[in-house]
Amino acid sequence: MLARQHRLRVAVIGAAASVGAQLVRGAWRPLAGVGFGWWTVVVVAGYAAVVGWGAWTQAHRALVESLEERARHAEDEQAARVEEARRAERARMAREMHDVLAHRLSLLATVAGALEYHPDAPAAELTRAADVIRSTAHLALEDLREVIGVLRADPAGDANLPGAGLDRPQPTLSELAALVEDWRRTGVVIDLDDALAVEDRSNVSAGLGRTVYRVVQEALTNANKHAPGEAIRIVLQGRPGASLTVTVVNRMPDRDEPVVPGSGAGLVGLAERVDLAGGAFEAGPMCTQEHRVFASLPWRA
Repeated sequence: MLARQHRLRVAVIGAAASVGAQLVRGAWRPLAGVGFGWWTVVVVAGYAAVVGWGAWTQAHRALVESLEERARHAEDEQAARVEEARRAERARMAREMHDVLAHRLSLLATVAGALEYHPDAPAAELTRAADVIRSTAHLALEDLREVIGVLRADPAGDANLPGAGLDRPQPTLSELAALVEDWRRTGVVIDLDDALAVEDRSNVSAGLGRTVYRVVQEALTNANKHAPGEAIRIVLQGRPGASLTVTVVNRMPDRDEPVVPGSGAGLVGLAERVDLAGGAFEAGPMCTQEHRVFASLPWRA
């Protein structure tokens, strides 16, 4: 912009000098039949037209360049938004797959551990354990195939945008009992205290129900990783217009036993999930030799 202004200033000064020179020439050697006044008008008008045309051309070029720059900037911003959306979608997929696969693999580890400690179990129990292992492994493989298929999708395609990807129905509060039953089938003792009123359950939104489900799912997985064999208590409380609280408590093991290794990403992801839902999250040991996972979520009427 400064360079353009400088060039225009130089052009105006040059034109003024040329006009002065032409006027001096006209006064010194006037053209035959042309008065000095007309000569002045012609010279000034001619140079003004040339300078004006040059200034308009320069301004038009500057406008075109500005519009092109804005268009490039808008394209860059759009590309950045799309890339951010892709990253957010992949992060969501990672959280969902961690929740699902950690649950399934922990089920497998629990059943396998029970078989290891009770190799002489009755045939009926062995058959039931084998069925749990088979069905859980099959579901885990399906989950892996699904996420790998999404990750292999064309990076420029719509599959990476929010809302695409893992399109299977997400769990809700109504599926919580089935989740608990899955764990009970492996021999885990779980006490589910659901204090939510029947008439209030219809007011639980899909998002709130999914968050409650994920909190319980990760808490059960975490408890069976670090305190295998210990009983677990789940308490659901709340009412619309206030909050819905989830509490999962298990005793800390008194003995040193090998546990399934974990990175701690599950509880970190839960804290983030609850925070995004506008709630509060706590997880840690209690003075009663118990470990507690607690989440309080806003429950809009």
